[in-house]
Amino acid sequence: MTHRTVLRMFALVAFIFAVSSAAQAQATRTWVSGVGDDVNPCSRTAPCKTYAGAISKTAAGGEISTLDPGGFGAVTITKNLTIVGTTGQGYGSILASSVNGVNVNDSATASPNTIVVNLRNLSINGAGTTLGLNGINFTSGRRVNVEDCTIFNFSNAGINVNQTGATNNTGTFISVIDTTIYNTNRGIDLLNSISFVAASVHNSTITNQVDGVRVRTNGHVTLNNSSVVFCTTSGVNMFGVAGTGAGTTANIINTVVSHNGTGLANNQALSQLGGATFVDNAVAISMTVNQAVKTYGTNNITGAINGGSMQLTPAQ
Repeated sequence: MTHRTVLRMFALVAFIFAVSSAAQAQATRTWVSGVGDDVNPCSRTAPCKTYAGAISKTAAGGEISTLDPGGFGAVTITKNLTIVGTTGQGYGSILASSVNGVNVNDSATASPNTIVVNLRNLSINGAGTTLGLNGINFTSGRRVNVEDCTIFNFSNAGINVNQTGATNNTGTFISVIDTTIYNTNRGIDLLNSISFVAASVHNSTITNQVDGVRVRTNGHVTLNNSSVVFCTTSGVNMFGVAGTGAGTTANIINTVVSHNGTGLANNQALSQLGGATFVDNAVAISMTVNQAVKTYGTNNITGAINGGSMQLTPAQ
């Protein structure tokens, strides 16, 4: 056996061990703890300190679990992943002064706009000398599911969805369940998009904002069994762009919209109300040109309705 052959064999063995070690380094479930360390393997008995530290050791489609209440840092997610905070005595917390709390962005991957991210039982707090930017900043991916979370103290939005890349006509979705968003500039902001973007908000509260929910080009929102209150400008602010043919829609179902500057600002969009309560807003509903607000006859609306007439459709 020649010297060159021996060297090649050693190189092959080293490569196999390296690949094996890399594969073993990623687990389907990892753990973080307030007393952990990011040099650990993120196992239950040797947890990591931060969510960012645990991501590299968590396989795509895996889950990061939180052993105890604590602050686990801002995080950028680029693959299918679930992060679960703790319950009981306290949340798993993300403190995000001057930055985004959670970034979801798979634009640099081989298949952008495909990942699904689940966030559960988390406190996302932008408090600090400089407030955080967005609680959740969703710029590329397929879907983000937010459940049992509290998002607060951000200078821009609690949840910011800014999809500027094409999504292969599959659309982008965000689901918000059993969540409270407060003390941000906007609660949920669906920014201009070249593709379909939809948000579903169920059993949640959005309060103390400038705009509770703001929906722009190609954006669609459904509010169900929720409340949008104490927003100084608008509870639900709908924008469409007539020149591009792109529209926005809002379905407000069994939801309370109260104590806002304007309950619903409908600008070149389609809004549909069923079982909704609009009360104690400075203006209940404001409409501009090329708009439609349809009510299914099961709503309670007090206050001014400006700029047009509503289309009354009997409940089926």
